[in-house]
Amino acid sequence: MDMTGERRIPAPRQTVWEALNDPEVLKVSIPGCESLEKLEDDQMKATAAVKVGPISARFTGKVQLTDIDPPNGYRISGEGQGGVAGFAKGGANVKLADDGDGTLLSYQVNAQVGGKLAQLGGRLIDATAKQMADAFFDRFSKQVQAMSPATAEAAASGAMAEPVAVAMAAAPASAISIWALIPREPFGLPLAAWLGGGVFAVMVLLMLGSML
Repeated sequence: MDMTGERRIPAPRQTVWEALNDPEVLKVSIPGCESLEKLEDDQMKATAAVKVGPISARFTGKVQLTDIDPPNGYRISGEGQGGVAGFAKGGANVKLADDGDGTLLSYQVNAQVGGKLAQLGGRLIDATAKQMADAFFDRFSKQVQAMSPATAEAAASGAMAEPVAVAMAAAPASAISIWALIPREPFGLPLAAWLGGGVFAVMVLLMLGSML
C-alpha cells in the first residue's frame, strides 16, 4: 500500500514544532493512541486501539527515525503487531516546509500488511488509513491554533479588557501550562529531531497498525 498527502497547518513552523514537542497534544491528536514509550534514543513504542471495517484490535508497534535532517526531512521505519489480527511494516518520508504564515506537512507512506485484516481489501485499508490521517490533522490543527501567537495575543487582549473578571475567575485545570514540565530532550531524542519527526513517527506507526 502506498499513500501520499500533505496538509497545511495554519500556524508558524515554530509553533507547530512546539506542539509536536507536547505529549499531551500528541495524545489528543492521534486517533486511538493509548500510550507512548521510549525504547532507545531513536526508537519509540506505542499502544493503540484501532478498527478497520468489522474488525477491532489493540496492537503494539515500534518506529525508528533515520536520515534525520531537521527541519527539512527524515525517514521513518516501523512495524506493528496486532496478535491474531496480523502485522504491518513499512515506512514514510516526511517533509516540513514554510508556507506563508503557515506550515506545510508532506508525507509518503509505503507499507506491507498481513493477517486477517489484510483480507478485507486494499480499498477499505486505504480508506481507513486516510481517515486516520485526516482525523490527526484536524485535531492537531485545532491544538496548534490554540497555541499560536495570534490566539495568545487575542486572549491577552480579552484579559486586559476585563481585568476584574479575570482576577476573580479561577483557572480551570485544562488551562494550566505544562511547558515547564516538558524536557528539552523529550523521549531521549534531541529536541530538533523530535520536533521534526516525532509526531509523524507515531502517526505512521498507528497508520500501519490500522492496516493490520
